[in-house]
Amino acid sequence: MKLLVITSVKEYEKETVRLFKKAGITAFSNADINGFKTADTENLISNWFSSTTDNVRSILFFTFTEKEKIDFMLEEIKTFNSAIMSENPLRAIVLPVENFI
Repeated sequence: MKLLVITSVKEYEKETVRLFKKAGITAFSNADINGFKTADTENLISNWFSSTTDNVRSILFFTFTEKEKIDFMLEEIKTFNSAIMSENPLRAIVLPVENFI
């Protein structure tokens, strides 16, 4: 068993859910999150009180599932990302689960 974590801009929420279903992952959770892109460090230091961060409405998905389903999902995410014209592709990480109750 592994933990799959995916982040996406809110715009791709429905497509991400569709990818879960296509991968046979029927149980997952999500949470709305705010993503931030900040200006470079030099600008932040020279202009300490500026409002140079861009807030991006995002969503975080996670699931505990089998490696085979995760491998399929990762391939689907690669295909999806290659088909979109966006600076905000889906991002995914996989973490091992050592123990669970």
